[in-house]
Amino acid sequence: MSTPARRGRPPRSEHDGADRRRAILTAARESFAAQGYKGTTMRGVARAAGVDAALVHHYFGAKEDLFLAALELPLDPRTVLPTVLAGDLDTAAWRLLRTVLTLWDEPAARLQLVAVARAGLASPAESNPLRDGLLPLILAPLAERLPGPDPVRRAQFVATQMIGLLVARYVLAIEPLASLPREEVVAWVAPNLQRYFTGQPQQEG
Repeated sequence: MSTPARRGRPPRSEHDGADRRRAILTAARESFAAQGYKGTTMRGVARAAGVDAALVHHYFGAKEDLFLAALELPLDPRTVLPTVLAGDLDTAAWRLLRTVLTLWDEPAARLQLVAVARAGLASPAESNPLRDGLLPLILAPLAERLPGPDPVRRAQFVATQMIGLLVARYVLAIEPLASLPREEVVAWVAPNLQRYFTGQPQQEG
């Protein structure tokens, strides 16, 4: 006669797995904060967490995946840009702004995103994890999609415009920008942002 399955506490192996995963994430956050993205290695994280490096790869995959898991962003930025860039580039700025502002306007997501932004602003320039870890995941696919000369430069200008807007509206909460309806912000900012997607630089006069 078979013995009924025990209820309650799960098998020890499940607890061990969850504990190891938490230990890896804690070690990763500490390393990214102290040493930056470039200075953090999977082996170093594994050593600090007391696990084998293969286990870090097993749970999180590549270094960029571990970094995003450590940030605990409300969504993976690698899934946002393909959707924004899939349509007509002549209206890409409007789609990008609506997508990003809708996410940041969600209270629960905003709390985490503001915390990440503040941590990035407080990090030293020589080892800033957001610049070295997060921005490349956004700039590279954006530059690949942009037309004409200097796509990397265009992508960087898009990023500067978005970073400035997000910091002013959500981190510093500058009024009246912080309280403006989302569509009003889009209407003001999108035409200028669109220049970086498809426009040309202009000389004074």
